[in-house]
Amino acid sequence: MDSSAEQIVYVVDDDVDVRDSLQWLLESVGLTVSSFPTAQDFLDDYPSGQSGCVVMDVRMPGLSGISAQKKLPEYQIDIPVIMISAHGNVDMAVTAMTQGAQTFIEKPFNDQTLLDHVQRALDQDLARRESLNRKQVVKTRFDGLTRRERQVMEQVIQGLSNQEIADKLVINRKTVEGHRANMMRKMAAGSLAELIQMAVGLGLISNTQL
Repeated sequence: MDSSAEQIVYVVDDDVDVRDSLQWLLESVGLTVSSFPTAQDFLDDYPSGQSGCVVMDVRMPGLSGISAQKKLPEYQIDIPVIMISAHGNVDMAVTAMTQGAQTFIEKPFNDQTLLDHVQRALDQDLARRESLNRKQVVKTRFDGLTRRERQVMEQVIQGLSNQEIADKLVINRKTVEGHRANMMRKMAAGSLAELIQMAVGLGLISNTQL
C-alpha cells in the first residue's frame, strides 16, 4: 500500500481533553487523526513508512515530547514534528527546533494557526517522499545500465561528443551512438538536460560543476 495515499496526523498528549479537542479540530477539516496518551505509545504503534506529521506535547509523564523527538530516528520515524506546550519557554523552543521540529506552538493557540502548520507539515512530508521516490526510480534505471552504457553516460554528462567518447574509450563512433541511444532509453531521458539533472540526483556530478 502507498502510505502517502492517506496521510495521518498523530496527536500525542497526556491530557484527554486536549487530545479530544485536537482530534475534533483536525477531523473537522477532513484530516485523518490517530491520538495517543503517551509518547511511547506513539513510538510503538507508528506504522513504518506512514506519511503524515505528529503534533506532540512537550511535557508529559514518562517520556517527554523532547525526549521522544530524540528517539524518532531509533524507531525509524521520519515525519515533521509540531511541538505544543502550555509551559513553553525559549529554551524548550530552541531545543525542539534544534532537534528538527518544524515549529513550536504555545497553548492556548489559534485553531487556524495550528491547522496551517499541520497542512504545511503534511505538504512538506509528501513532497519529500515524492522526491525520494523519484530518486529511487532513477537509481533503479541507472543500476540497469551495462558497464559500457555507464561509461558512455559518464562521458556524455561531461559534455563530450560521440567522437570524443569513441576516442576516449577506444571504440568506433557507431558503437558509441548505439550505447548512447540505449542508455538514454533506459534512463528515460528525453534530453541531455534531463540526463544531467538525473546525474546530479545520483551524485555523479555536483551543482557546482554545472
